[in-house]
Order: sequence, then structure tokens, then C-alpha cells
Amino acid sequence: MNLAGYAISDAIALPERTDYGIGVIGCGGIVNYAHLPAYRRAGFRVVACYDQHPDAAQRTAKEHGIPQVATSIAEVLDNPEVDIVDIAVTPWAQAAIARDALAAGKHVLCQKPLADTYASAVHLVELAHARNLKLAVNQQMRWDAGIAVAKQLIDQGAVGIPADSRIETSIRTPWHMWPWMANSPRLEIMYHSIHYQDALRYLCGDPVAVSSLHARWPGQPEAGETRTLTTFIYDDDRRVAIDVNHHNWSEDAYARFRLLGNEGIIEGTLGLLYDYPTGRVDTLRYASRTAPSVWHEAALSTWWIPDAFVGPMASLMTAVQTGGEPLTSGRDNLGTLQTVFAAYRSAAEGRVVPLAEITAAAS
Repeated sequence: MNLAGYAISDAIALPERTDYGIGVIGCGGIVNYAHLPAYRRAGFRVVACYDQHPDAAQRTAKEHGIPQVATSIAEVLDNPEVDIVDIAVTPWAQAAIARDALAAGKHVLCQKPLADTYASAVHLVELAHARNLKLAVNQQMRWDAGIAVAKQLIDQGAVGIPADSRIETSIRTPWHMWPWMANSPRLEIMYHSIHYQDALRYLCGDPVAVSSLHARWPGQPEAGETRTLTTFIYDDDRRVAIDVNHHNWSEDAYARFRLLGNEGIIEGTLGLLYDYPTGRVDTLRYASRTAPSVWHEAALSTWWIPDAFVGPMASLMTAVQTGGEPLTSGRDNLGTLQTVFAAYRSAAEGRVVPLAEITAAAS
């Protein structure tokens, strides 16, 4: 596909070999409407599943044709057909399962956040490295069509330096779908804007500091913050802003991104957030500085759910084959977690927080 002379594609690249055995631990909603439909489309082989609620595992296995319903996590890890463990459990349970999976010699795909402390995340990364295993994090927004194509345009120089980049969402989020999440004292950034912070790191590079303001909505039932305004600060002319509200009751909801550089501009919408979890296809348009009134529209065709969920698993499989690192490796994800924990410290202490503070605390 061509856009204003630049080669773009929202197709997700698959590895040469796709028959690695996948064992899924956790059979909740997101696994059933995102992970497993994506894996089926890609031709991935899921060989086992487990859930702490046996009925959930049985239903998932029946719906998605999974041959083994394990009665314990150990049973999944002992299965010689399982090469990769896809962990999809509550965050406080994830780290221990990941450690056990790595100890069993399995490659691991974790969900975000990788861990609830930076030190715990570093430990998982070091453990995977010591065992020569691959650890990836399911930051699948990087494969969402609008973000993926924006990255391709940036890499080809279409915008020049992305000096003013932002994601702005004002939506009504159905937190009731995840009661444990709604009860978390850390909510919006830890479980939602972590995607934006990861995507903007991917598009614009790593900041040196973060500033963040957090607020609630009047009378909200959720325990944690549901409105945030976060800024990435760089050591040059780049700036990133993320402005989020999850309590927009009006009909004027929006979820959009804009990347303004010294040579061009990219604008788009995040289709998933207009009707979660069904969503719609993203939009993206581009204009150059030399012809600012001429907009070029990309004909995007893939969806965040389920299509983008192919990306992290495909990237992990590629890393297993080549000996390289997944795009969203655990080590890379430490950079995203630095921005997350810096944002919470910034909001709590009312100041700009250098990322070096977060890394120093874990050393």
C-alpha cells in the first residue's frame, strides 16, 4: 500500500515457523474475545489451557478447540508440547507464574503491567536472560493499525522530528467488566494509558522525565484515578502529551492521536475505543509541510481486537527462531514501566520525575 509516496501496510508479519505449542494460563474474557481469535486467524497452535475456575477452562477449550484442559498450572508447565506460556491472570498473580514458567524452560508472554513494582519487573527480565529464554509483554497497541502505520511513516522520514505528539481520549469506559480493576487504587495509567505510554515511546523515543496530573470524576465508583494528563519530557525539542478521561457521558466521545513534526503531520483515531470491545477500524491521514492542505487517507483494514493481538505472539515466536528480542520484550518494557511509575510519583509529589529516579530505586 502507498500513501503519499511512502510504503505502508497494516498487515502483521508472521514468523517462518508458527507451530510452537502455546499454553494459556487464565481463561477470562480478554483471552476468549482477543487472544484466542487472533491466534486462530494467524494459525497458531494452542495446546493447553488452565483457569482457577475449571468451568471457564472447559468452556474456553470447547469454544476454541484446545486439546488439553489442565487441572493445575504445573500441568501446563509439565506438558512437553508447550513451548510458550501465555499468562493472562490478575497482575498480582502474574509474576509468580512467570517465574515458574521460566524455571520450567518455557518462553513467556505476559500481560501489561509486567509487574506491580519496577524491581519485580527487572527480576523477571534478568531471570529470562539467565535462562536464555524469551520474555515478552502483550503491549499489542504497537500493532494496532493506526499506530503501526504511523511508525512506518515516521521511520521513512514523513514527519521529520515528531516534535509535538499526543494521544487524547475522552470516552466512557466499562470498568464494570473488570471488577478487580475498578477496585484498584492505581487504575487509569496502570491498566489503560500504559498502552499509550508504550506506543508513544515506540513512536517518539524514550523521554528523560515525566510529569503527570491525576483526578477522579465526581461520584465515580472506581477506586483509582480515571482522568490523567501526562507529559513526556525529552532532552531535545520533542514533547509528548497524553490526555485521558474515562467518564465522558456525552455523545461527543473521541479517541485520537496526532504526531506533528517539522516535515509532516499524522492524525488518526483509535477505533476500538468508540465501541469497546467491538470497536471499528482506525483512521489515519497524513499531510506534508510542503502541501499542508492535501490530506492523504490510509485505507486501514485490521482491528485492534483481535488482529493486533497476533503481533506480540508473532514477535515472540520470531525471537525464539532468530535468537533476537521480541519487539515488546521484557527488557524494552522496562522503559514503559519507568514512565508509568514516574507518572504515579509525579502525581503524588506534584513535580517532574526523572526516569533515572525509578531505575535507581531498583538498583
